[in-house]
Amino acid sequence: MAKLRGHITINAQLCKGCELCIVECPQNGMGLSQGMNQHGYHYAILAEDVCTGCTNCALVCPEAAIRVFRESKQKIPAPTVR
Repeated sequence: MAKLRGHITINAQLCKGCELCIVECPQNGMGLSQGMNQHGYHYAILAEDVCTGCTNCALVCPEAAIRVFRESKQKIPAPTVR
């Protein structure tokens, strides 16, 4: 079975650094940035490229700052019968 791949985008200016997404990431791929946003918060980042697109981070984000994208699955064409 092929592994699912995903990617997230985080609106750094909305993020308040609550770390809920970090705790909920089953791949342990998220962390807090070294820098701060305009409100003075360390914002969430994808620290390791291990995202599976599970959406846990987006579901728990109270600020709706995270968007999750899944890579489309490649379909293998069915063999033609002659």
